[in-house]
Amino acid sequence: MGADTKALRTRIRSVDSTLHLTKAMGLVASSKIRGASEVMYKSRQYSKAVSEIVNLLTSCHECKKSPYIKDNDSEKTRIIIIAGDRGLAGGYNANVFRLAREYEGAEFIPIGKRACERYGNGYSSAEKFSAEDGAKLSAELCKDFAEGKFSRLGVISTKYVSIMTQEARISWILPLKADTKTKNVGVIFEPDELTILNEAVPTYVSGKIIGYVRESYASEVAARRMAMDSAGKNAQTMIDGLQLDYNRARQGAITQEITEIVAGSGE
Repeated sequence: MGADTKALRTRIRSVDSTLHLTKAMGLVASSKIRGASEVMYKSRQYSKAVSEIVNLLTSCHECKKSPYIKDNDSEKTRIIIIAGDRGLAGGYNANVFRLAREYEGAEFIPIGKRACERYGNGYSSAEKFSAEDGAKLSAELCKDFAEGKFSRLGVISTKYVSIMTQEARISWILPLKADTKTKNVGVIFEPDELTILNEAVPTYVSGKIIGYVRESYASEVAARRMAMDSAGKNAQTMIDGLQLDYNRARQGAITQEITEIVAGSGE
C-alpha cells in the first residue's frame, strides 16, 4: 500500500505541474487575443478597400492587357503557407499542414516557425511579420509572376470564425480575374487604368498577405486559448480522480495497520 500511495503522490504532483503550465499559457493567450483581434479587423478593412480598387480597375477593358490578368505559359504554382510560431494550439498547425498536402507539387513559401521547420527557409515568425516584410515579399512575387516564372499564387492560412472555431483555407491571389460585375461609372484614372493597375497590384498583394498573416495569428492565439482551457479541465479531472484513489489507498493502508495492531494485541 505504501508504494501505491507514493506513486499516486508523484503522479498528482506531475499532473498538478502540467495544470499550472496550461493555466499560465492560457492566461498569456487570453492577454493577446484582444490585441490580435483588433489588428486582424483593421487588416480586413484595409484588404477590402484595396480589393475594391483592384476590382474597379479590372473591370476596365484596357486592363485585360495587364500581365497580372493574362495567363502565362508556366505551370508552376507558388503557395504562401502560414502556420504558428509555437505548438500547443490544438489542431491549428495540423489543419494547415493537412491542407498543404493537397498541393504537394507547389513551391511553398513558409511564414511562421512551424512552417519553416517543415518547408525550409522563410519568415520565421508570423507574430512579428511586418508590413515591410509583406511589401518585400509582394514585390518579389509580382516581379516573378510578371516575368512568367510561375502561373498561380495562393495562400494557405486560417480563417478566424470565432474564438472557438478556426478553419484552414486556401485563397488564390494571382492571376487577377477580370471583374465583369463592377461597373466603372464616372471614375477617371490618370494616366490610364492599365498603368494604375500595374502599379497597384504589388500593394494589393502585400495587403492580402498581411491580412492573411494577421488573421492566422489571431486564429492561433484563440486556438491556443481553447486548447489550454481544455487541457486544464482534463488535468483537473485527472487530479480529482488520482486524489480519490490516493485517499482510498491511504485509508486502506491505515485500516490494514489497525487490523495488524489489533490482531497482534490479541495474541
